[in-house]
Amino acid sequence: MKNLLKRTISSLVFGAVMLFAFLSDKLLGVWGVSEEVAQLCGRLIFGSVFLFALIVMMKEFLRMTCGSNYRYSQILSIMAGATLFILAFLYTGFGLPGKLVILAFIPAFIMMINSLYVKDKTRFDIFANLYTAILYIAVPWSLLNFAVFNADTGDFNGILLLCFFCIIWGSDVGAYIFGISLGQKYGKKLFPSISPKKSWIGFWGGLVTAIGVAVALHYVGLFGFDLIHCIFMGALLCIAGVYGDLIESQWKRHYNVKDSGNVIPGHGGLLDRFDSALI
Repeated sequence: MKNLLKRTISSLVFGAVMLFAFLSDKLLGVWGVSEEVAQLCGRLIFGSVFLFALIVMMKEFLRMTCGSNYRYSQILSIMAGATLFILAFLYTGFGLPGKLVILAFIPAFIMMINSLYVKDKTRFDIFANLYTAILYIAVPWSLLNFAVFNADTGDFNGILLLCFFCIIWGSDVGAYIFGISLGQKYGKKLFPSISPKKSWIGFWGGLVTAIGVAVALHYVGLFGFDLIHCIFMGALLCIAGVYGDLIESQWKRHYNVKDSGNVIPGHGGLLDRFDSALI
């Protein structure tokens, strides 16, 4: 019961932070803040929350894969990922010239050059994980900026990205319920060598739930596409989410790690929470 209470409180706090990051501009508008100020605050709150999440996820991944090796290079890898996110954020939301996004490669190039000067190369094979962290986490996370900013005006609107996450979380919940109730007794396992508890019944349950959430969001007016498009997106996000979960599970299994971190009490790290969203 104590662990359940801890997990419940953590989930509520995590959910509240995420909702505020997506809807802060609208909440501030309801509280009487001018539209211009609410827009600016909404952008900055979203950028701050998701930049923090990016840094934590990259740190968790590098701690899992590199341990205490090449600490300075780990910092450079995180700097490269954070720089990419910030530049994408400024490009989509504040009109920064797109060609300046290439500046994100500067910390990566410094990291490459630094690799020549590290004295202890006995574990140099794990140096590749410094680049993997950028490709696996920083690149897709930076692309989220394109889902919250209007391509023409740069206005902030977190509803679309919120819908994406609701579909992914709905898929996770459906897969868990169907997997626990039916998947452990009937049917085949999905990827037993990587995640022994995942089953095909859980997958199909998650797929149905994801599509159901997408359709519900369509009918309440939040998911602003035609019905067929919403059904397709629900299925696509579910399938991509399952692969994202399995990919992180494979990393954890290889390094014999249960959770990527302990930022969220009772749930693990941020990479555990967002692994489905990365793909």
